[in-house]
This record gives sequence, C-alpha cells and structure tokens, in this order.
Amino acid sequence: MIRKISIALIACAFVVGCKGKQTQSDQPVDTAVTNNSVDSTPLGFDPSGSDSGKIGGLSSISFGYDKANLDSEAKKTLASNAEWIKSHAGVKVQVEGHCDQRGTIEYNVALGERRANSVKAYLVSLGVKADRLSTISYGKEKPLDASDSETAMAKNRRANFVPAQ
Repeated sequence: MIRKISIALIACAFVVGCKGKQTQSDQPVDTAVTNNSVDSTPLGFDPSGSDSGKIGGLSSISFGYDKANLDSEAKKTLASNAEWIKSHAGVKVQVEGHCDQRGTIEYNVALGERRANSVKAYLVSLGVKADRLSTISYGKEKPLDASDSETAMAKNRRANFVPAQ
C-alpha cells in the first residue's frame, strides 16, 4: 500500500516537474503576427453573404419544411452559384445551413448540417473543388425573419453562401 502511494507521489512530482520546464520554443508561434505579414486586404464582399442580396451571382437557396433535398429551382440557383465560385478562384465559400424556429436546437442544427452538406455535395458534382467549400449549421439561431408567420419561417429555411479568403 505504501509502495503504491509512493509511486503515485513520484508520478505526480514528475508531471509537475515536466510542466515547469516548458520553454518559449514549446509554445506555438503565429508567424503571421511575428513577421508582420498579416493580409489586411478587405474581402470586398458583403459579410452577410448571399443573404444580403448584394453579391451578384451568389444567391441563397430555400428548402421545404423539414427537408434537406434540393428541388429543381435550388439546383438551377446552385448551377449559377457554381459558376460564380469557379470564376472567383481565390475565394473560398462557406455554406451556412439554416432552419425555421420549429423543433429543438439539436434537431435544427442537424437539419441545417444536412442542408449545408447537400448543397456542398451538389456544388462539387458541378465541378467546384471540395477544398474551396466549408459548411456550418446555425440551425434556428440566425433567422432572416423572427416572426411566426409561415412566410417568415419559409425565408429562414435556407442555405446561405459567405465568401471568405
């Protein structure tokens, strides 16, 4: 019993001793900051993305209630978005999945993720490189219209596109 306690104390002392010996070189270095080479060029696109309606050629798409599949109108819009993305080679695009306020937070985050992933898969099938696309789900957390009308909820069931460098 005393032997087990002694071993445990030695192990703790070793861990504490090793932690105290970290040097400056053990820490990650952000070379962008230390080299003063931060790219401060503004993106030139509306940060709210396609939801703003101010990015010509890049449009949000809508989904049906509790759906993540793409209808023919969404596919037509995505074909146009794919051309925009391909013509802006230096820009990566984040696909944001959104839902209306019905359902639990967990359910809507999962549904928003399915929506964003179905959009990404379709864009990739149209020739957009997968490494230029990222996805995120906001579920019901970022509505365009917070009212309870069916029209408002339909606006919130969408995928939005946000350009990034």
